[in-house]
Amino acid sequence: MRRRVALFSLVSLMAVACALGPDYKRPTIVTPETWREAAAEARTIADIPWWELFQDERLSEVITIALAENKDLKIAVERIEEARARYGFTKADLFPKVDLSATGGGIRFSGGSLTHTPGGDRPDRGPIETEIYAVGTGLSWEIDFFGRIRRATEAQLALLLSSEEARRSVVITLVADVSQAYVELRDLDRRLGIARRTLQSNREYVELARLRFENGYTSELDWRQAEAEFQRTQVKVHDLERLVVQKENELSVLLGRNPAGIPRGRPVDALPVPPEVPAGLPSELIERRPDIWAAEQRLIAANARIGEAKAMLFPRISLTASVGYTSTDLDDLLDWGSSGTWTVLGGLTQPIFHAGQNLRRIEVTESRQRQSLYEYERTILQALREVDDSLVGYRKAREQLVSQRERVEAERKVLELADLRYREGVAAYLEVLDAQRSLFGAELDEAQAVGDQLTALIQLYKALGGGWSGEPPPPRTPGATATPVAPPA
Repeated sequence: MRRRVALFSLVSLMAVACALGPDYKRPTIVTPETWREAAAEARTIADIPWWELFQDERLSEVITIALAENKDLKIAVERIEEARARYGFTKADLFPKVDLSATGGGIRFSGGSLTHTPGGDRPDRGPIETEIYAVGTGLSWEIDFFGRIRRATEAQLALLLSSEEARRSVVITLVADVSQAYVELRDLDRRLGIARRTLQSNREYVELARLRFENGYTSELDWRQAEAEFQRTQVKVHDLERLVVQKENELSVLLGRNPAGIPRGRPVDALPVPPEVPAGLPSELIERRPDIWAAEQRLIAANARIGEAKAMLFPRISLTASVGYTSTDLDDLLDWGSSGTWTVLGGLTQPIFHAGQNLRRIEVTESRQRQSLYEYERTILQALREVDDSLVGYRKAREQLVSQRERVEAERKVLELADLRYREGVAAYLEVLDAQRSLFGAELDEAQAVGDQLTALIQLYKALGGGWSGEPPPPRTPGATATPVAPPA
């Protein structure tokens, strides 16, 4: 009884022993108090759900389809499932393993066999044949006294949480890409409309120049110049038509579908944009961006690997037990009195000389932990840069759009005056031609400026880790002890 109590106490002590290695503590990160291009305030545009940002039902439908069908997102979800399975696989080592075994067959020994034979060892005896049957249950358990398995489980849980954050990053990137592609498609639609209107205007000028030439008011040069400008605009129309189809194909692939047409919603210049974009506090970016969370989980995993490697320096303690029946007679197999067997064994394996392998393993894990730390810090710096770049990009895009619109108005006045002078016969057609080209270019640039402003807004929303899911993310704590949750369907 004393031995059993002592054994039970030893096992209990081993089961609650502390794990080796450093416990994770979040690194101290110094972030700026304000953004370079915006004042610091608590609210942020990233709290607005994506369907409220542009208020375009067609865009919302396209995003919904992408979230359900996009192949990259499906791959990210499957990686979560793989990480979840790996976590369960590693965690299973914490528990005893029970196996059932059964054996049945015959054995034939020769008279001169060196192996012990049932019935005696005399070499002059002839061959001996016998049957053997066995059935039993075995138990094996490595007692995680030094925390090797617990640290490995901790690392796998952190990698699981990292894969879940990676899926959120894929969602944010996907919705940003879909939104940007849709805006670019509507921008191309608008530029194509401008080109077609200009083409119609050029056709009218070709007819006007031909009539004036035939009536002797101008030379044939004006007519041919008008024809050349008409063909130049026609080339631009063909090019824009090509770009529209290619952009539709790009968007179709993002939706996980075969190349096809894309339904249109509001015109690009009718999509609402906020006059001011609150960016929130720089310190909040660490809590919002999923790529930062993913990098931190990888750091947690690397930190846990150090403890796993250190535990390899210490003994491995294991218990094995078995109970069953062994008999040479099938009829007596289940008779405990004659066939019952049992074993209870304890084992200890202590590394003595491995030519420094275990020490080098610790050095490897410590180096990988430092690499993960630098990656985590780099991810935060990159996130801060992306937000600041997006803020200045959005502000300058708005300023450029204002200037482009004023330029368009000025170019229209120039064309009106040049057209009037040409029709009155006081100016050559070259003035009209230059004014047409300048207005056409200005209108295309103005349309592109509208698209650039919307693109800059999308990039800012993405850089801030915007609320693409439409729901606030669940509260998270920086550690690998949280219970993993299933990915959304």
